[in-house]
Amino acid sequence: MTAKTLTIGILETGRPPEALAAEHGDYPAMVARWLAPLEAGFRTHAVLDNAFPDSPDECDLWVITGSRFAVYEDHPWIAPLEDFIRTCRKAGRRMIGICFGHQIIAQALGGRVAKSDKGWGLGVHDYEPCDWPEALGPAPRRISLQAYHQDQVEELPEGARRIARSDFCENAAVWYPGFALTVQGHPEFSRAYASALLQSRRGTGLTPQEADRGLATMDRRPNPEALAELIRTGLHRL
Repeated sequence: MTAKTLTIGILETGRPPEALAAEHGDYPAMVARWLAPLEAGFRTHAVLDNAFPDSPDECDLWVITGSRFAVYEDHPWIAPLEDFIRTCRKAGRRMIGICFGHQIIAQALGGRVAKSDKGWGLGVHDYEPCDWPEALGPAPRRISLQAYHQDQVEELPEGARRIARSDFCENAAVWYPGFALTVQGHPEFSRAYASALLQSRRGTGLTPQEADRGLATMDRRPNPEALAELIRTGLHRL
């Protein structure tokens, strides 16, 4: 008897600029490349188009992507997504949240998200593991990820546990015991895509100085593979 293939559902909440998507792919494709070590099957639901799964039981793990939208904006798909998050938790399904996904999971469970007075977090950011739970196995020595955000999780929901931080982003990674692992950074972004995105926003959304600060970090090596390995070996422990 062969082992059951893990099925990962990707909840698409945003899309790359059209000019970049042809070369770099969409966000579900980026997530699938990042989580390739899990040797899983993938299904995508474009929730930003109100295309939701019929049941949380469709997949073993759900991943919520990044987005240019803010979780506190009034879009018709935000409340249904929050409902689905809560339904997944009740059903015992596991979740991973990336950037927007990190924020919407916190908001859905009673946390608070706001635009930070620290401004833009751009380029490669280093996060320090802290209060790391034994249930997740050994803490990585470092967590370095591409970042592209202004909003931050300002207050954690009850029962949530901060497991990585930085001076810029206090709640950089959060663990919801028995349910979810979320990160403010973008483990799915390649250096090429992150650089192209910053270049495309230079002068349109970002000041030249902001874009240049992000681009100046691109020689640093992020380690998103450490998170992929944590998920591969410890999904049942989330």
